[in-house]
Amino acid sequence: MIVDCAIYREGQRTEGPEDLSDALGEARTAGGFVWIGLHEPTEEEFDHVTREFALHPLAVEDALKAHQRPKLEVYDDSLFVVLKPVAYEPQSDTVSSGEIMIFLGDSFVVTVRHGEGSPLKAVRRRLEQEPELLGKGPTSVLYAVADATVDHYLDVATELQTDLEGLEAEVFSPDGGGSRNTASRIYDFKRQVLEFRRATGPLAPPMSRLAGTASAGVAVPFVDDRARPFFRDVNDHLTRVNESVENLDRLVSDILSAHLAQMSVRQNDDMRKISAWAAMAAIPTMLAGIYGMNFEHMPELRWVWSYPALLVLMAVLEVMVFRLFKRRGWL
Repeated sequence: MIVDCAIYREGQRTEGPEDLSDALGEARTAGGFVWIGLHEPTEEEFDHVTREFALHPLAVEDALKAHQRPKLEVYDDSLFVVLKPVAYEPQSDTVSSGEIMIFLGDSFVVTVRHGEGSPLKAVRRRLEQEPELLGKGPTSVLYAVADATVDHYLDVATELQTDLEGLEAEVFSPDGGGSRNTASRIYDFKRQVLEFRRATGPLAPPMSRLAGTASAGVAVPFVDDRARPFFRDVNDHLTRVNESVENLDRLVSDILSAHLAQMSVRQNDDMRKISAWAAMAAIPTMLAGIYGMNFEHMPELRWVWSYPALLVLMAVLEVMVFRLFKRRGWL
């Protein structure tokens, strides 16, 4: 469905006509551009937009099916950019991602949104309050959407860092590290970091290309060269985000290894204690087993003090073995 359609001239909004071809013609005549926003359009709904703006069929297919990696594709009549905004849900500690597809032409911008975690409404409102920026044409829309998406990445990275610190404190606490749910929580957190990385990592090459740092002197069609400093700023923020994601992934792997090492040490301690108690139980069992044999000729069988002497011997040996294990830290 079409969420919004407007023509922008010199940074000022005017409502566009219902017919898209008239809107594009009017925008080109006035030296402005038309911005059409769609949310999860069907194939039939998107056909009209495709015909009027001569969008490339491969890009249209990607926009309809979604589930794309962040990328930048250059076609004859338009530029196609895919962004993956992310949303953090503190109640469930999960990271979910949506998708924004941007078709950029000489006098038009078509944005296709999938999912709910997309900042387009706020971006349009912010741009309309900055006519000087909006007056730079379709490039301003691409910059504003990319900037809002990457800035939100920083917020999500901060939230994940806070969660990781809590998880780390739980693992290294005297009691929490032994919880059965700790390993599953660590693994779930690692999956959230992986979901976050799928959104941020592949975006680095397209953003470097827009910033002009990937291939010096090679301009991206339909993007104003004067916007490169703005995209460099976005690229710098994205670099910080990717570094944070790498640190999060490395730290959560270290925490998982530390947790498994702690569990192994606890299991070794338990086995040593069990072995120590089994050794202590073997002493009276051995002595009682020997004197429980039904032989007629055995030493001290007819001695009056045999029974109490044997009990005393058991007690002395038990105390000696107990002190030995205690000194070595087995008990």
